[in-house]
Amino acid sequence: MKRIFISIGLLSMAWTCVCAQNNIDIPVYQDDKQPLELRVQDALKRMTLEEKTRLSYAQGKFSSPGCPRLGIPELWMSDGPHGVRAEINWNDWGYAGWTNDSCTAFPALTCLAASWNTELAAMYGKAIGEEARYREKDVLLGPGVNIYRTPLNGRNFEYLGEDPYLASEMCVPYIQEVQKNGVAACVKHYALNNQEEWRGHIDVQLTDRALYEIYLPAFKAAVQRGGVWSIMGAYNKVRGMHAAHSKLLNNDILKGEWGFDGCVITDWGAAHDTYEAAMYGLDIEMGSYTNGLTSESEFGYDDYFLAKNYLKMIREGKIPMEVVNEKAARVLRLIFRTAMNRNKPFGAMTNEAHEQTAYQVATEGIVLLKNEALKKKQALLPINPSAYNKVLVVGDNATRNLMLGGGSSELKVKKVVSPLQGLEKYFGNRIVYAQGYVSGRPMYGQEEKIPQHTIDSLRNDAMEKAAQADLVIFIGGLNKNHFQDCEGGDRLSYRLPFEQDELINGLLKVNKNLVAVIVSGNAVEMPWVKNVSSIVQSWYLGSIGGDALADVLVGKVNPSGKLPFSYPAKLEDCPAHFYGEISYPGDSIKQEYKEDILVGYRWYDTKKIKPLFPFGYGLSYTTFQYDKPVLSAKKVSMGDGLSVSVKVKNTGTMAGKEAVQLYIGDEKCSLLRPQKELKGFKKISLQPGEEKVVTFDIKPEDLQFFDDSKHEWVAEPGKFKVYVTSSSANVDNVAEFMCVE
Repeated sequence: MKRIFISIGLLSMAWTCVCAQNNIDIPVYQDDKQPLELRVQDALKRMTLEEKTRLSYAQGKFSSPGCPRLGIPELWMSDGPHGVRAEINWNDWGYAGWTNDSCTAFPALTCLAASWNTELAAMYGKAIGEEARYREKDVLLGPGVNIYRTPLNGRNFEYLGEDPYLASEMCVPYIQEVQKNGVAACVKHYALNNQEEWRGHIDVQLTDRALYEIYLPAFKAAVQRGGVWSIMGAYNKVRGMHAAHSKLLNNDILKGEWGFDGCVITDWGAAHDTYEAAMYGLDIEMGSYTNGLTSESEFGYDDYFLAKNYLKMIREGKIPMEVVNEKAARVLRLIFRTAMNRNKPFGAMTNEAHEQTAYQVATEGIVLLKNEALKKKQALLPINPSAYNKVLVVGDNATRNLMLGGGSSELKVKKVVSPLQGLEKYFGNRIVYAQGYVSGRPMYGQEEKIPQHTIDSLRNDAMEKAAQADLVIFIGGLNKNHFQDCEGGDRLSYRLPFEQDELINGLLKVNKNLVAVIVSGNAVEMPWVKNVSSIVQSWYLGSIGGDALADVLVGKVNPSGKLPFSYPAKLEDCPAHFYGEISYPGDSIKQEYKEDILVGYRWYDTKKIKPLFPFGYGLSYTTFQYDKPVLSAKKVSMGDGLSVSVKVKNTGTMAGKEAVQLYIGDEKCSLLRPQKELKGFKKISLQPGEEKVVTFDIKPEDLQFFDDSKHEWVAEPGKFKVYVTSSSANVDNVAEFMCVE
């Protein structure tokens, strides 16, 4: 196959040379030396009405057509939350059975966000973009940048946390590096797809202020700074209109205010109306069903909303030609940037460099939540392998292939290292394994019920083995099954499933030397938190996850992850749940975001509710000391910037990395503002005893809020506080300045 494509490429270059030598005119749209817009307009002039409209709907599960008559190729898309999905059949959701479509599984995006490292985000984008390109994909359906609003959202693991600034900063380098491969990133799910329950129809009501300050910034950054080439519309409604063809989201904001020149693509089956889809900014309609509605059909693509009915409405004069041309131009622009891009690289697949990227993201994303000494003894972490003769590893997630399940995030991996395998490299035959609990098979849309006698038997077996062990490492949490971290449904409870809490308490009764590793893309309730001395938040760590986790647990790598979302002590503390069912999950028809702008730490700070673990929090095997922040000025004029510097020192005995965070608080405002908001972060490496000065530039826009009465971003004069800290909960390290007119 590769030889064929190389041959075609050589023939194409030869033909270009022949054309040049013989003064043969190359059509403008085929000449990549011409400006992009000139090529687009030239192609449009040559296309029939039928050809223009045919660009806008699918021809297969993951393919949309080009224009064969003009030699304009089709677009091939792939799911890609944290790896390039295996090949799917042309006309149904079964796997095609290829033998060469295995991928590298990268850590899920919650893990990337927890690294607080934009350089790693770029490496991640480069690697996954190379794999998509090698697999001849034109559009990679990711990254996801929806805001973490509730820990029950089954799809949070695909996103970048609760803070719009963090999500923005992490998605931009990811997008830029993906697209250097001639593969379009497709940022999703635009917008307000913050739950899976009733996702196809729930109507989200919120203020303009919450929309612009919390839920849109990452999408805006993707467009204006990342230069993203495509965006995926969400399933849900926003103020009465489906997001995929929302006038507000697509025409007014995305294409109007932000100047987006790319393609809006539906989530699969998210279109619901031909006129709205045509007039309100949808460019390509993809679908789960081949008749666009409810069932599989061999010849059903012409029944999509942007298919024959779209063409009919154009001919009836109900849809103007300028709309048709604008839509077709956007699709052509995407094709020219990807499928017709002769300068794109060849890509690469499942190589050592990609595995190393996955490993680095995993190790830097793992968060150490607790590590207290046990009664005059040292803390359990990092584990000294020579100190224990018998180590018990407990938990289904210690051996489970966590790339299976999850809906569109399911991956066929070339290599997978489980946590148990990673630990065996250090402990060998001194390890004993007990499953402890069983999670059931990975199924979409349903869960497997586990008999109580099986649950009891596995727990009793684990407790018996724990009583004989010197150290217990529990590796549990969630997985990508339905009602856990999975597309298409939310979690039913904040608690750990399958009676894991009872299992942990049972293990503690017989052995206090217990390290709890929680694998999840979400916060979970921890009723046992006071009794477990060492707790690690792990994630879906990808192909090399077992090695990464083991290396952190034994101290080969010092953990440096910081939480990308707050960990509420109980579900009722979470702002989305505070106001009752109308706020989450809604009444099945609509929901109201009653917490407004107070999402995540903004809520906990303002309402003075202490989370179990705060946003931006994470421990290390070493310690860091922050000096007081120093401002470049104590008073600035409106429109001027300033800088703040802080000296950070590694005061421990082990080299480590620290994510230094900058928050800004407005002391007095005409509208409600949170105590502080994240406005900067930098990750630094320090040797024992080493210190570095970290400097942040504070820009005028960092002081702004969205005034929905004026529909604009504004800043008011007054006193501002600057916090340079290790987490959102640390408010001691503060400096003040005045902003004057």
